[in-house]
Amino acid sequence: MSHEVEDETTVNESYSVTVPASVRREAGVEAGDKLRWHVDESGGLSVKVVKQQYGAFSKLEPVDVGEPTDAAEDHDLLAGDY
Repeated sequence: MSHEVEDETTVNESYSVTVPASVRREAGVEAGDKLRWHVDESGGLSVKVVKQQYGAFSKLEPVDVGEPTDAAEDHDLLAGDY
């Protein structure tokens, strides 16, 4: 981060909050990211941005098992239950 930003927001009746635009920009918060909340022993609150992971499997190469597979059909099969 380039500098500190402070802003405030209001907790609404459904306990939702909006992350202020200045905070989103400075912290790099994007749609799909998660906010990890932590309350310490003295009641202090901190928030950490957990970035959304994209393409986690995009670098994996397919494996030829010698026969067609159908994950939707086969997902409950146990080894040997063919």
